[in-house]
Amino acid sequence: MGTQQPTNSGFGRTTEPQEVLSGIDLSGKVALVTGGYSGIGVETVRGLAAVGAKVIVPARNHAKATGNLADVAGDVTIMEMDLADLASVRKFAADFAAQQDRLDLLINNAGIMACPLDRVGPGWESQFGVNHLGHFALAQALMPLLEKTASEPGSDVRVVALSSTGHKLSDIRWDDPHWESGEYDKWQAYGQAKTANALFALGMNKRLAEHGARAFAVHPGGIVTPLQRHLPNEEMVALGWTKPDGTLSDAAAKGFKSLTQGASTTLWAATSPDLADKGGLYCEDCDVAELGSQENPIRHRTVQPYAVDADSAERLWAMSEEMVAGV
Repeated sequence: MGTQQPTNSGFGRTTEPQEVLSGIDLSGKVALVTGGYSGIGVETVRGLAAVGAKVIVPARNHAKATGNLADVAGDVTIMEMDLADLASVRKFAADFAAQQDRLDLLINNAGIMACPLDRVGPGWESQFGVNHLGHFALAQALMPLLEKTASEPGSDVRVVALSSTGHKLSDIRWDDPHWESGEYDKWQAYGQAKTANALFALGMNKRLAEHGARAFAVHPGGIVTPLQRHLPNEEMVALGWTKPDGTLSDAAAKGFKSLTQGASTTLWAATSPDLADKGGLYCEDCDVAELGSQENPIRHRTVQPYAVDADSAERLWAMSEEMVAGV
């Protein structure tokens, strides 16, 4: 595992996908992008397909995915999958492995944010269930194919898990991850799920490293996407994101990224030669993030120590294995 030390990549907050992908050739490579038909996921798919990758997009809503990806050039295939349903996840993985002989890039981009309390699977809190456990089960099922691909000469297999600066809202609630007691807090639940995504990348990297593959976590930045669909405008006004008329606030207009810029850190983590000998790192603004202070976290930058803690990553991995085993 590397350390949370920026690489001085030369890129930054406003870097566009074509800059990150300049000189990158993914011809013959296969990429899988969850949530690849919405928001920054579409731009991630567009970027990968533009440099030659064959991209598979699992979708709960096939018709919506077809429409949203209609203007994306390249080799893009839509397959059915619902992250909230592990039977669907496992069927997708089996079908994928039957159709593809390799998997070079697994990008866990899909997610839900700050939604009302809902239960998925055997009673899991939905944000933890969809954002973390669904992706965990998917990665488990695809691990043999990732390992097989990584064993080939010249391969560069990577897994990218989208986290968020929202991880600063909560560590893992080890004693009650599914909010079975106490008053539900949708933002703490989101924070827990995003911490889980970062720790998943660390755990995944440990398991892939012996095969020559690696995993990274990514904070894509502040972006207006369908991720905000559960938030009323009054709440976004209170957060300082929008004006009462629903348009972006002046601060958000300056601080938020465009959809294309929001895909750039994912694409950098998935392809950058700067990361060839690194892994298990949390990235932001097209570079490795600095480690933040436990006492004084910077709201929009750095990663909290608990989200990149190796012991916590192993504890979460074991807990997650137990949770998905019986479903």
